[in-house]
Amino acid sequence: MALAAAKRRPALIDLAAASFENTFVHELPGDPVLVNMPRQVANACYTRVAPTAVATPRLLAWSDAMGELLGLARPSALGLEVLAGNRVLAGMEPYAARYGGHQFGHWAGQLGDGRAITLAEVMATDGSRQELELKGAGKTPYSRTADGRAVLRSSLREFACSEAMFHLGVPTTRALSLVGTGEEVIRDMFYDGHPRAEPGAIVCRVAPSFVRFGNFQILAANNELEALKQLADYVIRHHYPGHSYASWYQELCRRTAALMIDWMRLGFVHGVMNTDNMSILGLTIDYGPYGWLEGYDPMWTPNTTDAQGRRYCYGNQPAIAQWNLARLAEALLPLLEREALEEGLNRYAEAFNDGWRRALAAKLGLASVQTDDEELARELLVALTETETDFTLFFRRLAAVPLEGSGEALLAPLAPAFYGAQAAHERLAAWLRRYVARARAEGPDRPQRMASVNPKYVFRNYLAQQAIDALEAGDAGPLERLMRVLRRPYDEQPESEEFAARRPEWARSKPGCSALSCSS
Repeated sequence: MALAAAKRRPALIDLAAASFENTFVHELPGDPVLVNMPRQVANACYTRVAPTAVATPRLLAWSDAMGELLGLARPSALGLEVLAGNRVLAGMEPYAARYGGHQFGHWAGQLGDGRAITLAEVMATDGSRQELELKGAGKTPYSRTADGRAVLRSSLREFACSEAMFHLGVPTTRALSLVGTGEEVIRDMFYDGHPRAEPGAIVCRVAPSFVRFGNFQILAANNELEALKQLADYVIRHHYPGHSYASWYQELCRRTAALMIDWMRLGFVHGVMNTDNMSILGLTIDYGPYGWLEGYDPMWTPNTTDAQGRRYCYGNQPAIAQWNLARLAEALLPLLEREALEEGLNRYAEAFNDGWRRALAAKLGLASVQTDDEELARELLVALTETETDFTLFFRRLAAVPLEGSGEALLAPLAPAFYGAQAAHERLAAWLRRYVARARAEGPDRPQRMASVNPKYVFRNYLAQQAIDALEAGDAGPLERLMRVLRRPYDEQPESEEFAARRPEWARSKPGCSALSCSS
């Protein structure tokens, strides 16, 4: 049967032999000015612009899973030139999208693809249309004072995490390739006056659409209402077929609530939830200074720029998503009634609150939600703040807690989740006694259910930094091995235990392992 399936699977082709489409360019208004220099653009959804060639491109990483979905083999020399931005193939009509956005709660005006250039769209093997976008491919009219490039450090983090999130079951943009440019890029990593040269890289991102809330906001802010309607019609036609304006917005609210539930259940913190970083499809988009909860702390943010206000900390993410949806609603007011928009925001709140209750119950191995379960979950989250407890490891190992025994026996399986031995975990021990009494009624398949929703492996920042350090030294082995492990995050994989360990002490304050900036 496996042999028959292999015979039915179409052969993979080189990118240079693929066919391309360009619906975004053909169906939406473009910038009539073709000068590639920073400027304000009006009455347009995009600007045509070609990538800027690089010195000596080298393929650093390739996603076999993404390649198979697109029907693409590892690239030939010509394919590599395309993925580096050195060649544009026949049928490609590259462009940079125009959008605006609220950044840290304040309207920032025109933003746009300052270093991302969409090459074209391809039809995937599952029948979906997917956009190919190069990030770090050079200047565009939306670059402002930036250079349009990206460093290997941030490009690897985006490449690996977008694929890791997909395998965790989270809606996300994907990644196809990571290409070294052979050129250096100057970055001040922590904005502290110490810039340095870093190796440059380009990641090829893939998604059905990279349209964001901000694409609509810039059109509404500039009273470009015909273009606003055209963009809404385009998104509905291609991505929400059969929907009205009202039902489209309400479905987006539902999808965004589902996305927040996924982030929260996995302990993922995006770090920069500006409205220009919110997908109109409800995908995780723009992997910048993200991170995974290690010690459980609702106020934790991985973004040094957000260290003071903590606007985008773990615990704030659901409320910020709703705030961002409200800003999108304001932009859509010329197209539909306020009541329909308010209904969408109400649906967001209902969908998130109900889904988060269910997600917590599933993480605890509870097949159904009972009256007292919400309080049980709330008490646990309070207990986890008592001492530094690893979020991922705690929930993964909770399935191993015996349903009989003393407080010491109940705590023993959770020992790998504790950072240090500085506390007696009294509150947690009391919670565990309540939990096992509840869990006894859940049947023998409870541990298997818990393993299916509580990953053993996530893309921790210290693992990312180790892969970055190795790749900068010319060794792709650590990244390749890590990517293989992250393709099966819910499986035991006993040969890869080191990737499931809590953050080592040396990584607590090491740059790139604890907090990051937006510099990339």
